[in-house]
Amino acid sequence: MTAADPLLVRIDLTAQVLELRSGAAVLARYPVSTAARGPGERRGSGCTPRGRHRIRLKIGGDCPPNAVFVGRRPTGELYSPALAAAEPGRDWILGRILWLTGLEPGRNRGGEVDTLRRYIYIHGCPDAEPIGTPRSHGCIRMRNADLLALFDRVPQGTAVDIVE
Repeated sequence: MTAADPLLVRIDLTAQVLELRSGAAVLARYPVSTAARGPGERRGSGCTPRGRHRIRLKIGGDCPPNAVFVGRRPTGELYSPALAAAEPGRDWILGRILWLTGLEPGRNRGGEVDTLRRYIYIHGCPDAEPIGTPRSHGCIRMRNADLLALFDRVPQGTAVDIVE
């Protein structure tokens, strides 16, 4: 690893693992949960898009760790078991958001396959949610503590490869 090696986030859909890499070195490894419907790029599919992406925006850096987001905005709520019990079917987006944009025209950028317009994120989820098995609606879910650690290490613009 050299100072010139850029950071790369690599998400393996088969292994349900996210790695933070610099050159050949794996700096961190985290379990994730990707789409229950598997890989796919089409709008409305509920699938996790494949290919080369980058972090377009980092959202929530000044929010508490258990902040709840809707439409990429903090609601003012803090996730708790009581809040979860009051809203049992809610798809929780917690802590931080790394909003992805595709870099491959026709594959994950533009038209009906645009990752950014599909609102695909790397985001936190409740600790009670299963991680390591596909369960999301297309996003990449992480444990909040893992997401906070990753968020602090990756700058906006970091490359993200999503592979099978």
